[in-house]
Amino acid sequence: MPCPLVVGADVGATWIRLVARRGQRRVGALRTPATEVGDVGTFLPSAFRVRGWRGVAALVVGSRGIWTTAERRAMARRVARAAPRVEVLSDAQIAHLGALGVGAGILVLAGTGSIVIGRNRVGRWAREGGFGPLLGDEGSGFWLGRAWLRATTQGEDFMPARRLIQSLDPVRRIAALAPAVIARARRGDRRARTIVEEGQRQLAALAREVARRLRLPAPTAVSWAGSVMEDAWFRAGVMRALRRAGVRARWQTPAMAPVEAAALRAVEIAKATGKRGHR
Repeated sequence: MPCPLVVGADVGATWIRLVARRGQRRVGALRTPATEVGDVGTFLPSAFRVRGWRGVAALVVGSRGIWTTAERRAMARRVARAAPRVEVLSDAQIAHLGALGVGAGILVLAGTGSIVIGRNRVGRWAREGGFGPLLGDEGSGFWLGRAWLRATTQGEDFMPARRLIQSLDPVRRIAALAPAVIARARRGDRRARTIVEEGQRQLAALAREVARRLRLPAPTAVSWAGSVMEDAWFRAGVMRALRRAGVRARWQTPAMAPVEAAALRAVEIAKATGKRGHR
């Protein structure tokens, strides 16, 4: 029998990424700006039709803004038209599975926003951060960009910052400043380096708290995700900050992208359903 078509979705603050598979064969992918998607519940069926992905058997969604059981169920209802079998996790959990598999460890995720998430050997999850731009997102692209605007906006020279704040998507636009802030810090700009080092310290503090709560043994497996943590120079600073925070870490390169992990999880769901159907 041919392998059923399945889809993994990574619904982030900046991008929505989709990967379609038939078993171990990757048959398609799509990336689109999240800001252009009004409702993922209508977007997914439409995207499947446009790409020719007919008869999707299983869908796994890793989404921002999802953590509780009620939130996962609400998202599953929204996307129910896209596939007969749907599983919803937080985008951080999908990123953790992609980076570290099903093993214990910590994921430091910093892109537009930030969160640190951990899992222990018995499958218990813990998180720190991830409260969005109003309450948190320490060390994220938005946090770095906002700190830079605060440091450089003075007196009447406020028009550039004002244009960003009044734009249609201010969080994403401000987060887009982060690569330039990191580059300035790397070249030795004092203001930028102060901002970046504080962001690195705060991410390390979140990781230390997750390790403490889960009682993860040393050396603790740690991996990363997100555009900010993908910058090798920035990541090296987080590594140093984590050592100074007293956490002995074993850093691991992410095994795969979050959307790939979601697609492989969908393959597992389709297989398990097929086995039950043949009993």
